Amino acid sequence: MKKIAALALLAGVSALAQAQTQITLFGVVDVAARHTKNGDESQTSLASGGAEKSRLGIRGTEQLSGGLKASFWLEGGLNADTGSSSDSSRFWNRRSTVSLHGGFGEVRLGRDATPTYSGYASYDVFGASGVGDASKFVSKLGTDVDTLERADNLVSYLLPADSAGFYGQVSAAAGEGAAGKKYYGGRLGFARGALDVSASYGETTVSPLAGSKDDKYKLGSLAASYDLRVAKLSGYVSQAKYADTKLSIANLGASVPVGPGSARLSYTYVDASGRTAAGLNTEDNDSGQLAVGYVYDLSKRTSLYSTVAYIDNRHGASYVVDSKPALLSSNTGKNSTGYEFGIRHSF
Repeated sequence: MKKIAALALLAGVSALAQAQTQITLFGVVDVAARHTKNGDESQTSLASGGAEKSRLGIRGTEQLSGGLKASFWLEGGLNADTGSSSDSSRFWNRRSTVSLHGGFGEVRLGRDATPTYSGYASYDVFGASGVGDASKFVSKLGTDVDTLERADNLVSYLLPADSAGFYGQVSAAAGEGAAGKKYYGGRLGFARGALDVSASYGETTVSPLAGSKDDKYKLGSLAASYDLRVAKLSGYVSQAKYADTKLSIANLGASVPVGPGSARLSYTYVDASGRTAAGLNTEDNDSGQLAVGYVYDLSKRTSLYSTVAYIDNRHGASYVVDSKPALLSSNTGKNSTGYEFGIRHSF
């Protein structure tokens, strides 16, 4: 059945290529040798997505009359080290959208990244991937929120590209009765020359936790980058909030051209505050991550890379550079370290 499905997919792509103006098959294959130590547990393994998340996608555009364009985008994540999908519940788990473009901007429908995720992840010098990824610190705060990165059934409007340097997106997902999926949010930014700044905010309706009547998970960010040519600086501050619990994150990074590649450096500080719905005090559960890496470009499509990351957990904090090995409850408050060496190829 899998072979039949693959042949049907290829046949569909071929048929689309004859009907559309432009069809593109694209992807990234990224595999790294990785070693992590979480508390007292350690593990050496092959891992997918050290520099950039592995993926496979198809996108296409058709020119319509009156200056309009229609497009589609189907993109699924994969674990390149095993050949499996990165999400067993859906194949096109990264993006599955259809859009209408014109002088008014773009109307986009389907599963997509939320503007609140793009509002901080776009400024992570490690591309929100690998052991240096800073996005792992954004917590659900114990809720069933399912919109931290992407949202199902998303309706979005994006400003046109020629908006005097301004860009923006507003999005909403009805949730359709599923817990943690009802979402609305937006992002507004300005990019011209070396400068890029943006602000984002979103709310998700969640199931109230025991001891709380609050059903809103809130996430907001302010971010900026500036290219000095000798180095590109970037960073953001964000805060997640549910009821009385808050998690504030500050990230500062730099990407420096060195030889045929670039060196990367970032520091992330995580500050927890307030009490959980169960009454637990989180004030001292802070953490910090230092990450250093280098990407050596063999060509425009192929790179070798290495990254080292260290997390300093305090009191009840339990962040890890990678979820393997699993962090045991007895290791809460202990440090996490990791390093990886990999190869990335894009097409």
